[in-house]
Amino acid sequence: MINSLLVANRGEIACRIFRTARRLGLRTIAVFSDADAGARHVREADEAVRIGPAAARDSYLSIGRLIEAARASGAQAIHPGYGFLSENAQFAQACADAGRIFVGPPAAAIAAMASKIVAKTRMRAAGVPVLPGTPAPSRTWSTSRARRSAPGCRSSSNPRRGGGKGMQIVRDPSGLAPALAAARRLAESAFGDGALLLERYLPEPRHIEVQVFADRQGNFVHLGERDCSTQRRHQKLIEEAPAPALPEELRGRLRAAALVVAREIGYVSAGTVEFLLDGASSTSWK
Repeated sequence: MINSLLVANRGEIACRIFRTARRLGLRTIAVFSDADAGARHVREADEAVRIGPAAARDSYLSIGRLIEAARASGAQAIHPGYGFLSENAQFAQACADAGRIFVGPPAAAIAAMASKIVAKTRMRAAGVPVLPGTPAPSRTWSTSRARRSAPGCRSSSNPRRGGGKGMQIVRDPSGLAPALAAARRLAESAFGDGALLLERYLPEPRHIEVQVFADRQGNFVHLGERDCSTQRRHQKLIEEAPAPALPEELRGRLRAAALVVAREIGYVSAGTVEFLLDGASSTSWK
């Protein structure tokens, strides 16, 4: 059992983690930039360590400073919270290399799902249905090549995660060229990578998520599914669990597929597997 936990984050998420850690009898360690020296999460922790100036890239996004803070405070485990470095495989590996427990999935699991196109290829091989689309991302697609490469596919997006950022819907071939250009500009600006992929656009999808948990002993369980279809600008507004109006056979397939995903990448900790159901009738899924 560990006795100390550093939270590599700030604000409300850090405070929530501290409350749980205290119930478990753990010593809590906060980190802060110069901008957050008087913040609530700093006051609530048992110890606080300065990690740099106000700019996030020089503090909360600095892997070296966070690892040094863990060493200086004697933290045995590091919780990333959400955002910042929570989905950064390099950070997870740095924690392991420093002899600290990363509270989350192993670096290999994070890396396996970091690229959408790599993840889709791997999941397709494992028997998990995925949306039809181009077999690989490209940074140099012409409009004509895009049409040849992805017949029947009507959307372009950045191949890395981003909460819907950069997706462009193409409803007519004449709109493909400006959509590619717009998606590439945003991808380069937000992710530093202009690679794109094309996927089939589902005009009336249902967005279903399955919560999974896994431990380091090879045990995998799901906690059912939830419907997250009510969205604005690809951001979820309402989640309903269990998902309503799903045939039981389809509900079972979704849950089973989520466990296949978790096992395939060697997942550990809590995670979410997201699916799209094709059409309001929910008779098919992707």
